[in-house]
Amino acid sequence: MIRQTATSIATRVALVSACVLALAGCAGNLELGPDAVKGKTVDATVDMEEVQAAYIGSGSAGKGVLTFRGVNYPFDVGGAGVGGIGLSTINATGEVYNLRELSQFPGTYGQARYGFAIGTMSGGDLWMQNEAGVIMHLKAKREGLMLSLGGDAVVIALKQ
Repeated sequence: MIRQTATSIATRVALVSACVLALAGCAGNLELGPDAVKGKTVDATVDMEEVQAAYIGSGSAGKGVLTFRGVNYPFDVGGAGVGGIGLSTINATGEVYNLRELSQFPGTYGQARYGFAIGTMSGGDLWMQNEAGVIMHLKAKREGLMLSLGGDAVVIALKQ
């Protein structure tokens, strides 16, 4: 029993450490918030569904649709991060900035997040930026029980 607990703790520490390192790599170029998109035009929109679980570290998986130049492009979302506690589903819609061509959209996004979910009462903003400088501002509706404050590394891959 003690060995299993030590292994579980070591696994959690390794996961959180990996997330922190990934976030540190993404954070150097993050310029998130309203000032980052001030005076810019919306290049595309996104609709996403995601399930997020957190207990010190967090993990998520989901899917979405990017609407770019009148065409819908489905994508998958996966990620890991630090901060928060609970389990929730997230439905988010928002704007995409700095997207000149479709090939800039997939990649690893650093995400700054805050929000809460208690049953169906929820609120929160998500600001995400990838290595190509693409910024997403999402308004999220959460369901479940979750307190979220922290950051994530989120990987988005276009479906073929």
